Amino acid sequence: MKQLQTVFHPIYSQLTLPKNHRFPIDKYQFLHDKSRAEFSDSIYVNEVESPVTKETLGLIHSKEYIESFLTGNIDPKAMKRIGFNWSQQFVDRTRYAVAGTIKTARLALEHNIAVNFTGGYHHAHPTFGSGFCVFNDLSIAAKVAIEESLASRVLIFDCDVHQGDGTATCVEDEQSIFSLSIHCEKNFPSRKQQSDFDLGLEKHLLDKEYLTHVKDALLSALVAFKPDFIIYDAGVDIHVNDDLGLLDISTEGIYQRDKMVFETARAHNIPIMAVIGGGYQRDISALTEVHFQLIKAAHHTFL
Repeated sequence: MKQLQTVFHPIYSQLTLPKNHRFPIDKYQFLHDKSRAEFSDSIYVNEVESPVTKETLGLIHSKEYIESFLTGNIDPKAMKRIGFNWSQQFVDRTRYAVAGTIKTARLALEHNIAVNFTGGYHHAHPTFGSGFCVFNDLSIAAKVAIEESLASRVLIFDCDVHQGDGTATCVEDEQSIFSLSIHCEKNFPSRKQQSDFDLGLEKHLLDKEYLTHVKDALLSALVAFKPDFIIYDAGVDIHVNDDLGLLDISTEGIYQRDKMVFETARAHNIPIMAVIGGGYQRDISALTEVHFQLIKAAHHTFL
């Protein structure tokens, strides 16, 4: 029986945060549990065996930045910009999350589709972190795929509501990696970077227009860049009820977006991996349901 390949580690949701911290750390475990419950026979969960190495992080990030974060010698102001307090627990969680995205890339290139139950740390730049992101797992996974000759032209297709500013700077000199960001223009980060293709949307956009933009951008990138692998950041902070998003996309609209992206990749015979990206409703059950549209769309498209 064919199964949807997914990647998870319990540490994804294991981070002690101050009360009322904005980051919904529990959502990863909730999404894993719901996916297993809904698709018990047709989903396979691969566990991350080991954390990402310093050498692999060094494919994108500076040695000084890597060392400062891993050892705890990082400037407190730099940690404040990231949005978390430094702890060994946070270091471990970060390294396993990045390793999970790399593992997902390898699985997708073998099985045509794979999903990581975390990922999308697109605000991380080569020499600093920002916006809840330490290391840019999307750029690292793309670079690993190319270094290991698993792919030659990688499209990072970012649909998080916030611009993938870190990804833009991480791969700006990489001719084999194409960064595409579809985001709300009047939202974080205030200072945008230049991706290979940026599409800044007006606030309070609704499903129909949004889906047209996403489809047109994806097809344009496939024609112009001709990727042989797609890394998809399926952020759901575009949702109408999201606390940090300013678009008005419905849950059904998110399902249609994810299904369209997967169907387009499949129709063009391009392997695709997905990370769940951002989503910031305080109601974890409601947020889990919105993220679950990605799993449902992958299941319906490939199985």
